Amino acid sequence: MVVATAQSIQTVLNKQIANWGLLYVKLHNFHWYVKGNQFFTLHVKFEELYNEAALHIDELAERQLTIGGQPAATMKQFLELSSLKEASGNETATKMVEAIIEDFSIVIGELKAGIKDCEEVNDETTSDMLLAIQTSLEKHRWMLQSFLG
Repeated sequence: MVVATAQSIQTVLNKQIANWGLLYVKLHNFHWYVKGNQFFTLHVKFEELYNEAALHIDELAERQLTIGGQPAATMKQFLELSSLKEASGNETATKMVEAIIEDFSIVIGELKAGIKDCEEVNDETTSDMLLAIQTSLEKHRWMLQSFLG
């Protein structure tokens, strides 16, 4: 069994900063390049999601600084640390939604693991932050899955 440490919490936070940094760019890509009969719906939804991503990046980075860590802050770091993949640029509207559902599922799993790590070191503040993000993602994932039918 691996025991969480303050350093491992900083690693969790940087992975999430990287994930959200990549999602911020990916969601902009989808917002700009979505086409088809669902354009108006998805254009607005992707904007909503990238605005939320920006808030998560800032909140996670400021928490990282608060606990003495150094937040990932370059695209190079985001690409190295993220569990997610960049957009190819050729996705259909449906593939865009499917990609976001997949990304949110990956992040949800990582958030759950991060919450457990936080609980091991009695870091309730970070745990609560991660849980709030998880709760939001679970709702977004459900809505996007419902959108696809």
